[in-house]
Amino acid sequence: MSMFNRNDNKETSVSAPDKPRDVTPASVAQAPKPVQPVAAPAPDLSSARSAGPSVISKALKITGQLESTEDIRIDGEVEGDIHGVGVTVGNGAKVKGSVYGQTVELAGTIEGKIEAKKVILTSTAHMSGDVIHQDIRIESGAYIDGHCRPGSNKVDIKPVAKPN
Repeated sequence: MSMFNRNDNKETSVSAPDKPRDVTPASVAQAPKPVQPVAAPAPDLSSARSAGPSVISKALKITGQLESTEDIRIDGEVEGDIHGVGVTVGNGAKVKGSVYGQTVELAGTIEGKIEAKKVILTSTAHMSGDVIHQDIRIESGAYIDGHCRPGSNKVDIKPVAKPN
């Protein structure tokens, strides 16, 4: 775009064919630049990780120890010990091993031991083993074949070192 003042010479609509026009960069119409798409900011994965528990779906069967610094939900089968902050064993899930956590909720089956500050055994729970707890809630219909005993104020929950 160019700016004109009143004092500028006005060109007539008919220009002489033999006289070239002055072309300056300011008078050349600039072609619009192509629009560059703005890249969306990368999602914050740290908030996505803490959005919910890690889930072992009902289609999975795991053999080995599970350890997490966050919550775990088991809907499938696990043969091995489980360490987490909050551990939920869903209805229809099976665990053969010990379960450690701040809170352990059982709606499925555990053959082993539960060691947690707070234990919730729902009406569909099937527990074969000892339950060491500070606080326990047992709903009507829960099955327990083992001993329930209060633990010390310090439940042995082994935190997992976060990878660098």
